[in-house]
Amino acid sequence: MVGGGGTIRAFVRALSGRRAAAGGRGELSCCTGALLNRNGSVRLSPSSAPTDLNGSMVTTRRLLSTSQSSVDPKELRKFQLLAHSWWDEQGEYSALHSMNDIRVPFIRCGFEDGCFYGDTVLNMGSTYQRGSPLSGIKILDVGCGGGLLSEPLGRLGASVTGIDPLEENIRVADQHKSFDPVLAKRIQYKSSSLEEIVEESVEMFDVIVASEVVEHVADLEMFIKCCCQVLKPGGSLFVTTINKTQLSYILGIVVAEKIAGIVPEGAHDWEKFVPPEELEHLLEANGFSVKTVNGMLYNPLTESWSWIESTSINYALHAVKSGGQAQTSQTEPLSEMESEQCSATAGTSV
Repeated sequence: MVGGGGTIRAFVRALSGRRAAAGGRGELSCCTGALLNRNGSVRLSPSSAPTDLNGSMVTTRRLLSTSQSSVDPKELRKFQLLAHSWWDEQGEYSALHSMNDIRVPFIRCGFEDGCFYGDTVLNMGSTYQRGSPLSGIKILDVGCGGGLLSEPLGRLGASVTGIDPLEENIRVADQHKSFDPVLAKRIQYKSSSLEEIVEESVEMFDVIVASEVVEHVADLEMFIKCCCQVLKPGGSLFVTTINKTQLSYILGIVVAEKIAGIVPEGAHDWEKFVPPEELEHLLEANGFSVKTVNGMLYNPLTESWSWIESTSINYALHAVKSGGQAQTSQTEPLSEMESEQCSATAGTSV
């Protein structure tokens, strides 16, 4: 479990040592903010600190967007510069590569009380094949980036549609999957927003994955509405994201962006970080039942992720779309205005 000044100082020493060993070039810790300054101090200036940090978790009211697109051109340009780095396992996306070690089993089997179990996604498949446990399951990977998560899900037998607003990311993903003829058949990528998928694929997918995405959307509630529209009744939504706490601000914003500079400044907006309570509330209000919420921690020394009790920095969530009459009453078809507002949707996963 992470918490307290002693833990932060320990992270400082460990990560500063790693940066020195790497020749001064830190790797991206996309979620935890991995590196700190040389002397291990963390200093919050009045101008950089968040305005409201009362308590460990802060819930904010997100109003429905009336804009035609939630995509920030500045943010897209920033990610465009990194498009070539998706498959560099020692580069900016190294932490996302290692996250697959826990997020793929999480999606495959679900997660409960610290133990994996096999009665969630696996039972959706019409046929179970050894070596292809997700055969017959249709997955939508929202904000797929270069395909880091789409590919292992495809190797497990799933039929994966990966969407991302950046054409550069889709080109990288398409090129990389072409090296494997099996993946070329199982995965399709689209330069698309989630609202465009809603228009053509109502209740089409068994699973939606939004890994390191919801902290980038402009309208979280509309994003969830759109997810509900394209999920089949009983379908699963899997989310990994960053909590909105003092610790996530220090490690994810101050350290990673402002002090160490290993994440481009402005890559994350602390105001968009999502407390699990807020996410659970929005999901349950829009026809989902939350099954699991569990903390995640990145260790920069071992370059690996692990499950922890605390959700103070990163966490993973599994929710299931309600079926039958209960689902119908809470998730009526989107109005024309809401369909347009669904553009508060898929961002690149970072």
